[in-house]
Amino acid sequence: MKIFIGADHNGFELKHQLIDYLKSQSHEVIDEGDAELKKDDDFPMYASRVATSVLANDGSLGIALCGSGQGVCMAANRYKGIRASLVWDEDEARSSRNDDDSNVLCLPARQLDFDQARTLVDTWLKTPFAGAERFKRRIKQLDEL
Repeated sequence: MKIFIGADHNGFELKHQLIDYLKSQSHEVIDEGDAELKKDDDFPMYASRVATSVLANDGSLGIALCGSGQGVCMAANRYKGIRASLVWDEDEARSSRNDDDSNVLCLPARQLDFDQARTLVDTWLKTPFAGAERFKRRIKQLDEL
């Protein structure tokens, strides 16, 4: 699986831990930044990089982190074809993939330690899209907005 990942300063350390973990699970991981910790960086840039990379690479997924997760989620969802989901527990991770075919996982770095984040990432990656007609219809409606 090709996974694009990006984070602002709030998610910088957790992003690097997740990169190491995902690579240990044989995923191809592309770091969309930032490359160094900068306390005055802004999350929209990294969410944009993740979103555009996912759109340009069929079958890929993205992970974006910021302090609350909310900012990267709002930024990523500005792109047609991106279904970014803010996830804080396993039920949300599961339903975001099963029901909404989420392609960008947004994590609240201030709220999660590595073990919690790893569990959410694993749940999200392992949950397939159910493909029910009502789910497909809703995704089509989203793409038409």
